[in-house]
Amino acid sequence: MVLTVLMFVGFVRGRMSIEIVSLLTIAVIAVGLYFFPLPDTRPIDGLAIAFGGFGHYALITICALMIMGRGLVVTGALEPAARVLERVFKVNLQLGLLVSLVIVFFLSMFVNNTPVLVLMIPIFAALAARGALPTSKTLMPLNAASLIGGLATTIGTSTNILVVSIAVDLGMREIGVFDFTPIVLLAGLVALPYMWLVMPRLLKDNKVAADENVRRFHTRLRIGGDSDLIGQDFGDILPNLPKGIVFHGDQTGPMQAQQRIHISGTHEALEDAVRELKGELAPNWVLDRIKRNASAQSSDILVFEMTVTADSRLITRTLPSSGIADLYGVAVLGIHRPDRLLGERDQYSDGGDLRISEGDVLLVMGLQEDLQAFARGDSLLMLEGARELPRRSKALLAAGIMGFSVFTAAIGIFPIAISALAGAILMFVTGCVKFDRVGRALSGQVIVLVAASIAIGRIIDESGAAAWLGEALSLGLVMLPPALVLAAIMAFVTVLTNFASNATAATVGTPIAFSIAAQLGLPAEPLVLAVLFGCNLCYATPIAYQTNMLIMAEGNYDFKDYVRTGVPLVVLMVATLSVLLVMTYDL
Repeated sequence: MVLTVLMFVGFVRGRMSIEIVSLLTIAVIAVGLYFFPLPDTRPIDGLAIAFGGFGHYALITICALMIMGRGLVVTGALEPAARVLERVFKVNLQLGLLVSLVIVFFLSMFVNNTPVLVLMIPIFAALAARGALPTSKTLMPLNAASLIGGLATTIGTSTNILVVSIAVDLGMREIGVFDFTPIVLLAGLVALPYMWLVMPRLLKDNKVAADENVRRFHTRLRIGGDSDLIGQDFGDILPNLPKGIVFHGDQTGPMQAQQRIHISGTHEALEDAVRELKGELAPNWVLDRIKRNASAQSSDILVFEMTVTADSRLITRTLPSSGIADLYGVAVLGIHRPDRLLGERDQYSDGGDLRISEGDVLLVMGLQEDLQAFARGDSLLMLEGARELPRRSKALLAAGIMGFSVFTAAIGIFPIAISALAGAILMFVTGCVKFDRVGRALSGQVIVLVAASIAIGRIIDESGAAAWLGEALSLGLVMLPPALVLAAIMAFVTVLTNFASNATAATVGTPIAFSIAAQLGLPAEPLVLAVLFGCNLCYATPIAYQTNMLIMAEGNYDFKDYVRTGVPLVVLMVATLSVLLVMTYDL
């Protein structure tokens, strides 16, 4: 118990990183149990408790889910869903968040909340990149909504099933799937304003501040022959273009197929313009050749920014006259010109193309080897920050793999650990995720934290600390009214589930609830439901539940964020659920 408190203090104070506190906790458990072993165990057995978390199925499951999420991101599989939600967010950011919270809540009533959140994390990461709310403002409320939704039915989480089965073994009637759903729905209505309006304001903005000097690239966008905008007047098209796109020159009259339009914008804005106008930023023949070579070599297509040096042969040339595509098989998507000479006539050729100057930055797409050959051959300096283009040819495959894993876990064909591992293996085998890129999907901080939380949970259970706390609790509830009895049981189980595990809280709390009901002459069912509810109020620490740790890296959260937002929600839910239980069972 002392070790748990010290670990919690270390996390909250933040003087040492979460990884260091977690590793110190594991080390103290290993050394402590060697010199002071648990009853009927050998000193060496403490190592299994301390380090067993690194091989625990929960950690393996979390890593597999992260890998599958990476597969959805790098293939662009979730872009259609992100664009649908983006339209809602464009109407109003708060409305978009509210709709998302409601969707997650109701999905989690019938589907395990872990795969639901796994689907939502990359979608909201994509939305954040498109200018919606940052992930730090959305993932924590979404996680809370999924946990409350999972609380509403006996099939919502595996913990609910565990509590109900233990209660049946102790002699209580079997609780139906929707017996306590109305209670949770009312509590959810009370909690929704907090999750929607208050929780995002308690969280920091992890979005990188917009750089006023961000590079804007000039390019000639070729309108595709299948564009829906052909024939429409430019004046009608301009208001619907992506944010950040600027037209240059006098654009009047109807838009025509294969028309080349001078535009400028950031790389992301240019990609949006290509999608909206169904055009291309480079000739189709070179883009098709890059895609064919990438498919043949199983290589990723990269986009690099390259600076033109004083020795480059490209100076004073235009892109059409440079021969870059023929020589190197790469495509120049745009040119960034520093704030100088942009308005002077001699910077443009007779055809209206920008002449390349020393210091310009080229946005170049191609395969790794071709890009390096281009940089060497034409004296260019490759800048940091290469970007991989989504492997859209595998988008449907990645979405199918994720759908298969979520479906089989949701209906109980396989445990979530097996379905997640199978999905991760399929992502590797099919090339949706490359073996050498796994490190980008996994978070070392989350891995060490999960291992430490599993070790803490085991020692709280096996040392008898949880059982001792339960016995002490039962002695102090004799004189309290029913509402406070329910609140105390729920709060006790909530503390256990936030520091140990849901399973520990369920196995310890359910028999205690039965014992207290017998001693106080109360019906057992509301007290068992108090345990069930308490097992799911795991918002206050990242170690309380696997979805808490899944969002930690993507949302850039620290331990204080969970405490700051989770504790008020726990207090609100305990108070609301206790009152509703008293009213429902007429205690």
